[in-house]
Amino acid sequence: MKRREFIKKFGPLTAVPFYVNGLAVAADDQSPWLAALAGTSSALDRVLVVVQLVGGNDGINTVIPLDQYSAYKNIRANIAIPDDRVLRLTETAGFHPAMTAMKTLYDNGKLCVVQGVSYPNPNFSHFRATDIWLTASDYNQDLSSGWMGRYLAYEFDGYPDGYPNPQMPDPPALQIGSVVSLGFQGPSQSTAITIQDPGTFYQLVSGSSSGGQDDAPPTTAGRELAYIRQVATQSMGFAARVKAAADKAQNRSALYPAAGQNSLADQLRIVARLIAGGLRTRIYMVNLGGFDTHSNQVAADTTTGTHANLLGKLATAVGAFVDDMEILGCDHRVIGMTFSEFGRRVASNASLGTDHGTAEPVFLFGTMVRPGIVGNTPSLSDLSNGNLKTQFDFRSVYASVLALWLGGDLNGLEAVLSRSYPILDLIQAPRVLSRRRPVIRF
Repeated sequence: MKRREFIKKFGPLTAVPFYVNGLAVAADDQSPWLAALAGTSSALDRVLVVVQLVGGNDGINTVIPLDQYSAYKNIRANIAIPDDRVLRLTETAGFHPAMTAMKTLYDNGKLCVVQGVSYPNPNFSHFRATDIWLTASDYNQDLSSGWMGRYLAYEFDGYPDGYPNPQMPDPPALQIGSVVSLGFQGPSQSTAITIQDPGTFYQLVSGSSSGGQDDAPPTTAGRELAYIRQVATQSMGFAARVKAAADKAQNRSALYPAAGQNSLADQLRIVARLIAGGLRTRIYMVNLGGFDTHSNQVAADTTTGTHANLLGKLATAVGAFVDDMEILGCDHRVIGMTFSEFGRRVASNASLGTDHGTAEPVFLFGTMVRPGIVGNTPSLSDLSNGNLKTQFDFRSVYASVLALWLGGDLNGLEAVLSRSYPILDLIQAPRVLSRRRPVIRF
């Protein structure tokens, strides 16, 4: 789909402004700051790694509200983390004790914590809530394309026709796994490929045959067949590049656990090798499952148990990946972001667990993120039907990453996200943004 067609279908940015740290910025703004922002669209070497925490992470036991510790202890007494075990970040907030590697990132200025992220009228179904986060839709809106897919379709004009090509020889997006996420679905087709191992992927695809095929018939089944053939052809075109990138670089961090002990770390190992090996893929996606902790979230010692194990894997994997990127000299090019389909309810249940809730913390990691905590610790007394209130719309986080990191221009940003959202100060200013206006700090 061409950019002109894309904007016509999804709607251009007109008089509606984006808000960057409280400052309105319209598409026709000719300020030096906006010119610098628009110039980031040429920064094709920047990479975003998206980490999906599947199941709904309990944000209150992840980032503990120390400024409301008494209320926290009373409302979830059977799963509360003891005050003296919390890894303190500030006077008001601290990490679960299993997150020592994340605490190290925070202390070293390589972690941003965005508090209270959700959206109006949040949905409590795993399936629907996941779709909302992946498509960036409203609660009452069904979209068939994902936010990352729409961005990549806009960025790579005409995709999939004519790809791979000398200007973009690599897949726009890559997911470690077996099924492509809805988040990568573009207006016409998926913008991502999936791999579980670069070598296996190459062997599988390179063994395919694309010759001697009859034209697909002009029927519904024929169009589906043509689509499958196109995907296979593109995969063959990308396969050698993926394998070459993986072979070119090796992981250097000693912080990774042994292979097979941490599925997220194993996925991020592959991502690190592909980035360091020169693959020009813009967005990678990995995942860690198991966060639907309705029961037995904790053990007798509440600092241990299912949730502690999951947070330990998350922290260890992210810490090793950031370390690997620095050693490999790629840290200035890469940031990561976590999300889950929702948080958990404020009150624990009788089964040593938590039920589906609303707002959650989102983490951004890497040397180029703006370190610290954005927003306040969520109130445990000012609730909405027993759930946390939203401080930041998740699409505001997306808009911030697209604009300030991946360099999406404002017309494309409005088309991708349907309307404007406040752009948060989540990214350290790259050189191209050195002339920007003063920002409002949180």
